[in-house]
Formats: sequence, structure tokens, C-alpha cells
Amino acid sequence: MHKKYNRLFALLLMVLAALPIMAQDFSLSTSLAKLGSEMGLTAFFVGEGWKNAIMLVVGCFLLYLAIKKEYEPLLLLPIAFGMILTNLPGAGLFHTEMWNNEFLNPDSPYYHSYRHVMAEGGLLDVLYIGVKAGIYPCLIFLGVGAMTDFGPLIANPKSLLLGAAAQIGIFATFLVTQMDIFGFTPQQAASIGIIGGADGPTAIFLTTKLAPELLGPIAVAAYSYMALVPVIQPPIMRALTTEKERKIRMKQLRTVSKKEKILFPIMVAIIVSLILPSAATLIGCLMLGNLMKESGVVERLSKAVQNELNNIVVIMLGTTVGATATAEAFLNAQTLSILCVGILAFGCGTAGGVLLAKFMNLFLKDKINPLIGSAGVSAVPMAARVSQIEGAKADSRNFLLMHAMGPNVAGVIGSAVAAGVLLAFLG
Repeated sequence: MHKKYNRLFALLLMVLAALPIMAQDFSLSTSLAKLGSEMGLTAFFVGEGWKNAIMLVVGCFLLYLAIKKEYEPLLLLPIAFGMILTNLPGAGLFHTEMWNNEFLNPDSPYYHSYRHVMAEGGLLDVLYIGVKAGIYPCLIFLGVGAMTDFGPLIANPKSLLLGAAAQIGIFATFLVTQMDIFGFTPQQAASIGIIGGADGPTAIFLTTKLAPELLGPIAVAAYSYMALVPVIQPPIMRALTTEKERKIRMKQLRTVSKKEKILFPIMVAIIVSLILPSAATLIGCLMLGNLMKESGVVERLSKAVQNELNNIVVIMLGTTVGATATAEAFLNAQTLSILCVGILAFGCGTAGGVLLAKFMNLFLKDKINPLIGSAGVSAVPMAARVSQIEGAKADSRNFLLMHAMGPNVAGVIGSAVAAGVLLAFLG
């Protein structure tokens, strides 16, 4: 007991002895002024700090859409929170200049080097390496493949054409955005056009390769329009089809054997990669995940890819992509034009699938309901559900969901191939 009091007494003496020394360097007014200058709140009133305040409001609004409206919450929520974190003044979680200047400047000693990021970067800078290296989007595709059933596509190979036609929005937008009035480079135009594929991971993958400076606006636009599929697509579908066409009933799909489902991912991975090597990364991961699912011999790996791995990657991908949406990169006329042109890309993709189905009906004995063509935009399975809902409005006994899943999963392949084509020409 006495030893305990002796230690406390010795500690007290040390503190008292240090007080005169501390008093020499301590000034209450100076310390308070320093504290005030370092507070994030004061930064809002200095220079263009008000832009950070606006971005915090935008981030909170996206959180509202993710939580209250449930618009693509799995990715929109981390993207929105990453947007909030990166726009907190003084937090130093993400440094745009580290990536846009030093990292991309061939004359810099840090050119394409992650060493300085690990040494000097913030938390989000370190996690962003996975985006920059193209790791996260590929792992997302691995999980998507493990959760995808290509049976409807195998049973009705014609739906592959509908999925391909829906990618017209990508290339049409790519051509339009190269006009002088927009002021985009070909690489930026390609990154904006990929929004029309309604495939977030593909948009992120291509943008990091071609136009990383636009990653924040393009990611937000891509996932926002994916969430708005039930709002954007129906008016286009109804405008391009007659009530008679919407009532078309399609024959029940045949049963697909396990052997076919196993051979499909192997053949697609090999054929697509041989024709278009630049698409091998995304297609290879997609088909590997699907082979894990369909083979039935690695069930544990398949479940891990679908759940644990996919969930972890979604968190890191969403948060770091949101971190690129800084006030400087987001609050400008360029971002507004990306949002406007993005919805054009999405609308053209929807129209392309519907119109090809109508054209194919001119030559087919067994007619295709044109509504399923809209599902080729890749937003799985939401776009297929929209086709089912619109078909049911015309004929409550018409079941189009499984038929629409064919072009829907074909759209996933199509968007990856489109990204490969653009990367081959512009990368």
C-alpha cells in the first residue's frame, strides 16, 4: 500500500517540476488561435471551401437515396460516405494531386509508383490502389459470375444479339461526346459512353484506364442511372412498342443441361479473349466465377466469392470511388454534361435492344416480345424485372422474366466486350 502512494507522490513531483518548463512555451491565446485555424469548420469560409460544404450536402443526399429510397444501396451508400470523407477539410484521407499529378506525370520520380502512396498517402489513398490497379472491378466481376445463371442465354442464343444491340448506347454516346461543344478527349468520351452499358464495375474499370480524372462523376452517374432503371426505361419501352407487341407470349425455354452450363464459361472466356485480348481481364473473372458456381465441385469457394469476398470488395471499391468526387473534380460544368450525356447513353441502349427485337420479328416465326430487348443494358436483374412488369401491364398472364434474363446476362458480357474494344483502340 505504501509503495502505491510513493509512486503517486513521485509522479506528482515530476508534474510539478515540469510545469515551469511548460509555462515558458505555453500561451493560451496562441494555442487557441492555432486550434481555430486547424479546425475544419473554418476552412469552409476560406477561399473555395464552400465547395466542400456543398459536396457534403450532395453526399448526404446520396445517402438518403441509398437508405430511404434503396437506390443501389450496396454501392451507393459507400460511394456517398467516401464522398463525405474526402471533402472533410484537413482530414487528409485522400489526395487528388497525388494521383493526378505525381502519379501520372512521366517526368515525376513517383510515376506509376505506389511507394510514395504508402508512405505519404491517407487511408483512402492506400485503398485506392486497388481501383487504380484494376483489382476491385475484376473481383466484383468474379462475384457477379458466381451469382449469374447463364441458362436463359444458353437456351435462347438469339438473346445474345439483343444484349449486343443494347450496347449501341455506348458507341453512340462515344461519337456524340467527341463533338467540339463538349470538349472531351476521345478517352474521356469513351469513359462517358460506357455509362450506357449500365454496368458500374465496367465503367469504373474503363475509366481508371482511360480517364481517371472523371472517375468520381462517372461512377456516381453510372450507379445513379442503374438505380433509376424502373424510372428511365418504361417510357422508352412504351414509346417504341405497340400494345399488341407488348402482349406477345414467348414459348417456354428448354431445360439446359449441367454440361452446357459448365462448357459455356470455358468457351466464352477462350473465344472472347482470343478475339479481343483487352477484354480478357473482365470476361475471364466473370467466367471463372460462373464456372465455380456451375461446376459444383468448389461450393465453398463459390459461396466465398458471392458473399465474403464480394462484400469486402464492394466496401473498398465504393468508398474509394466516392473519395475521387472531390469538390474540384465534381462541381464544374463538365460533371453536369457527364450526367446529361450519361442518361442519353442509357436511353439509347434501352432503345437499341427494343428496336433490334422488333427488327428480328420481321424474319422470325416465333416472335420475340420487344420488351425483353430493353434488358440488354446489363443492370442485372433489375432490367429484366422491368421487362416483366411492363409485359404484365399489357397481359397479366404473360411471364417474361426468364426470357428477359437472357439478354440481361448477355448485356454483362456485351458491356465487358465493349469496354475491351474501347480499351484496344484508345488505351
